[in-house]
Parts: sequence; C-alpha cells; structure tokens
Amino acid sequence: MPNTKKTLRSKYKALRKQISEKELEEISLAIANKVLTLPVWDKTYFHVFLPITEQNEVNTEFLLHLLSGKDKEIILSKSDFETRNMTHFLLTDTTKIKKNEYNIPEPVNGLEVPTSKIEVVFVPLLAFDHYGNRVGYGKGFYDKFLSECQPETIKIGLSFFEPEAFIAGIFENDVKLNYCVTPEQVYTF
Repeated sequence: MPNTKKTLRSKYKALRKQISEKELEEISLAIANKVLTLPVWDKTYFHVFLPITEQNEVNTEFLLHLLSGKDKEIILSKSDFETRNMTHFLLTDTTKIKKNEYNIPEPVNGLEVPTSKIEVVFVPLLAFDHYGNRVGYGKGFYDKFLSECQPETIKIGLSFFEPEAFIAGIFENDVKLNYCVTPEQVYTF
C-alpha cells in the first residue's frame, strides 16, 4: 500500500485512538522534555497549537509551562474556515480560550501578532517522514501559515510516532519541518 497522505491519515488517526489518557499525558511530557534539547531557546516568539482532545493530539500544556517558565512570548491562532487563514494572538493572563465548531481551542480575541514576528512554530501533524514532510488533517491551514512565515522561522513537528520512510504525493507548496520531536528522539531535517 503506498504511503499516500490519505492512507497515512487513516493509519495514524487509528493509532492515536488507541492511546490511553494516561499514556497520552506521559508521552506528551516526554516530547516536551525533548523540546528542551532543541537549539531554539535564544528565540522570543513561539507559536503553539492547543490540542484537539477529541483527536488525541499531543498535549501542549507541558510545552506551554516550559515556554512561560522561560519567559517566552506565546502565540496562539484562530482559524477562519472560509478563507483558510489563521490569525495569531499573544497569550496573556486575560486570554479567553473557546472551542470552535471543530473542537479546536482558540483565543477569542486579544493582541494580534503579525506572522513576520513568529520565530518558532510547533506544528501539529498526524505523520512525518525522514525528509521533514508532514501529513496533517488535509485542510492546508498550516501549509498556508508556514509559507507566510519568515524563511528563517523554525518549524518543529510534534509526533507520538516515529517517522515513515517517505510520504508519497508531496506538493510543491507543502512546507517542510526543520525538526520533529517524538517521545524517543529529535529528528533534524
């Protein structure tokens, strides 16, 4: 069976469903600890996704604690499903988070941050390969957002699973990762 985005999407959604709540917390913490080893701590503006719990995504709460402990500026996004655009907001003590119709936790409003300021992006994904390609949910939000970032913006995937050998059907506008962090190790591309 070819490693198309479609087949990988199904495979990893199924694998994710098998992760227990306790295991999810443990491996999310392991991923956050591995992030500490990345050469990104001289940066200030970090974009983080909030997990869709219904999809068993990496719990980024541990990462948020790390970042706030290091006095980093944390940026969250709100997605517009009509335009496929993401608007970025600074996370502050007064930021209200609300789930949208797709169960994605998002900031309701706040101080908007231009994409050009974002230095590090933690990227949600379902699967990735040895070349830094990733498979998301297929809506294209992150590819669009990452292509709008500065060329030197560091893109870090977070994955429960180890990489596939390769992903078939990669498009020209698919943005590659610089790193991907799993509970076991850090992959550099």
